[in-house]
Amino acid sequence: MLRAIVLTAAALAFATPASAYSNPISRGLADFLNIFSEQPVLRQVVPWNGKQAPGTVVVSTSQRRLYYVLGRGQAIRYGVGVGRQGFSWSGTKTVSRKREWPDWRPPAAMLKRRPDLPRYMAGGMENPLGARAIYLGSSLYRIHGSNEPDTIGAAVSSGCIRMTNRDVMDLYDRVRPGTKVIVQR
Repeated sequence: MLRAIVLTAAALAFATPASAYSNPISRGLADFLNIFSEQPVLRQVVPWNGKQAPGTVVVSTSQRRLYYVLGRGQAIRYGVGVGRQGFSWSGTKTVSRKREWPDWRPPAAMLKRRPDLPRYMAGGMENPLGARAIYLGSSLYRIHGSNEPDTIGAAVSSGCIRMTNRDVMDLYDRVRPGTKVIVQR
């Protein structure tokens, strides 16, 4: 059994990024292997006493949590990384579009701060937007995956909301364009 897991893990390592997460067998193996890595906040259904409609996304930057409102007094809670000091924000946006394995083009303001960044990165495992991106209105902000799971629970981004790839894939499947997203401190 262990030999089969090691061989399958080796095959997964050579798989393309999209196939590594879209293939149910590989995804299951990836989830199995991730058991051994710590996740700061486990995704779970929690009590919810807010007045938001089911399907609303609420981000608490102070708690570093994202809630997907289920209704009937419940929400799914996820751990997130948020904007570092000077880059945090609050407000209401709507999901304008969604992308799987999105390409990344750093905004001009980010390139000014970090001229060492590439001007373009194709989607994939090394891309800082991770497995999925949920775009918020016409803003530069997104809810997206991260290839740095240790940043979940921290204030480190330039304003985007970061999630583990596994969690952003779950949220991505739940939200639709037009979904209301409330970001509060």
